[in-house]
Amino acid sequence: MSIRNKVTLIGHTGKEVEITNFEKGIKAVVSLATNDYYTNAMGEKVEETQWHNLVAFGKTAEIMQKYVPKGKEIAVEGKIVYRTYDDKDGVKRYITEIRVEELVLFGSK
Repeated sequence: MSIRNKVTLIGHTGKEVEITNFEKGIKAVVSLATNDYYTNAMGEKVEETQWHNLVAFGKTAEIMQKYVPKGKEIAVEGKIVYRTYDDKDGVKRYITEIRVEELVLFGSK
């Protein structure tokens, strides 16, 4: 992994892992919520949630399939990937994903 494109996130999964089987392996997709806290101008503590699309392949995808249910706290390390595609109406869509290369599971199963 390039040090120029590296991201580390800790958060909770927002849904069950979706698995796609291919001829030469599998792909896992799941959303991850990360929270940030700050104090606004009125002195109130504010929680801000960001959602990230995670994609994993191979052994990492297998581990996610087996051990990562909805709501599980995990840490991931990977890289940011930007993709585009044309939807069924011909509109160009943009996707930002985290391609997971390392996974840490927190808590009990």
